[in-house]
Amino acid sequence: MYHYCRTLVILKVKYKIIKTNPTFHKRNKHKSGYDLDVLCEKYPDLLPFVFKNKYETKTIDFANPKAVKALNTALLFKYYDIKFWEFSDSNLCPPIPGRVDYIHHLSDLIRKSEIKEDITILDVGVGATCIYPILGHAEYDWHFVGTDIDENSLQFTQKIINENELEAAISLRHQKDTSQIFKGILNKNDKFAASICNPPFYKSEAEALEATTRKLKGLNREVDATVRNFSGTHHELWYNGGEKAFLHNYLYESSLFKEQCHWFTTLVSKKDLVKGMYSSLKKLGATDIKTLNMGQGNKISRIVAWTFLEK
Repeated sequence: MYHYCRTLVILKVKYKIIKTNPTFHKRNKHKSGYDLDVLCEKYPDLLPFVFKNKYETKTIDFANPKAVKALNTALLFKYYDIKFWEFSDSNLCPPIPGRVDYIHHLSDLIRKSEIKEDITILDVGVGATCIYPILGHAEYDWHFVGTDIDENSLQFTQKIINENELEAAISLRHQKDTSQIFKGILNKNDKFAASICNPPFYKSEAEALEATTRKLKGLNREVDATVRNFSGTHHELWYNGGEKAFLHNYLYESSLFKEQCHWFTTLVSKKDLVKGMYSSLKKLGATDIKTLNMGQGNKISRIVAWTFLEK
């Protein structure tokens, strides 16, 4: 899911203004863009969606959900040793470059914390695509436990795990209580290097559709707002009370399992929420809190990470 906001660094050099955009993590394989010819060779189903724009540059229609899904499938096939990635068209199709950036920044955090062996990550809201476990295992050989409230999504994810022979690296747990995050999922013997989470950003379907309309206008497309270019079910896109409510529930429940996860982390789409998160986490007893900024083309996103452990 993309949320666009432009952040430009302006440098004055001999009367010339040079604008530079934020960049992907240095280990991100996609920081220089896509080679569509190579991707089409690896995944021929992408080929029908490729065309030349008015600048004679090969591209795809990023307002077309099927084109977006084909592109991201091709990236997984080419760069992450995946041979099967199928899920319902109604489910959110994650953009691989942004998702793997989270993985790389999390790796830096784990490395600096000197966590070196038996790294297991808890993916809160693994969804139907298994994307973070796929990327984290491919890039760093991590193990994952993925949780979700949607049994249909877990069925798709389990098939992806099975078809790619990842059963030894990835396991799944069903969260039966939609109001809980860690309760009913974690047991006293669980130990994780970190949790990872891409929370629902909206309060309602109406708010999600409004955001889609703005995005489509940015793509200069007049498309039905109910057709999202990255798709997404209501469990994936909205939560009662929105992102703020979800995050504060996440923060509170993390304080109930202080010793079972070294770092709790989450994406935060709205920068204005970060200050309140810091305030709440200090009250809950967090011993360290970090904000990891991620530059991705023409947008900035951020990860907030916290721990209750002593240094």
